[in-house]
Amino acid sequence: MTRANVVDGWRIDVTIREMISRTLSRTEIARVVAGALSAAGAPPGASLSVILTDDEELADLNETHLGHEGPTDVLSFPLLPREAFPSHAGFAPTLANGDGTFAGSGPAFVLPPGARLHLGDIAVSVERARAQAAAGQGGQTGDIAWSTEHELRLLLTHGTLHICGWDHAEPVEEAAMRALERELLRLVPGR
Repeated sequence: MTRANVVDGWRIDVTIREMISRTLSRTEIARVVAGALSAAGAPPGASLSVILTDDEELADLNETHLGHEGPTDVLSFPLLPREAFPSHAGFAPTLANGDGTFAGSGPAFVLPPGARLHLGDIAVSVERARAQAAAGQGGQTGDIAWSTEHELRLLLTHGTLHICGWDHAEPVEEAAMRALERELLRLVPGR
């Protein structure tokens, strides 16, 4: 069942698949996601969907959309280009001009009155989060033994930042993204 949560003006639609035991409340999930949206400068009043599921569904999505075999912990499916979000360390978007168009994207899409801009979707494998946390393979460095709840908060934050144009492909981007994640989650550096 999907439930809408509105936090600080953002609508966060949270779906928890039936086979998933509840670890975080929908309210907590929405609070974590809203914090990341705010920090990343997401458009006010936008919406985002979050699905908590298992390894099987993540493996399916991973292969279908990215061509990678096997499960992963979190996948993000952004609907806006990186340039739609404020610049940050490691990435400075270049707007083509000031009329709402982004370099190479054409005119901005105009929504009907009262409609929310949808930013994208995040899918998280609770099964993978639980296994990583229990095996001491959690956290940003993959060597942290902590609770499933902590791991889920990190994965939700990480996935939301990807929706908002953050990445970790280059060292400077990774350092900036990890620092923001630590700030949002109040993680101890290196932990």
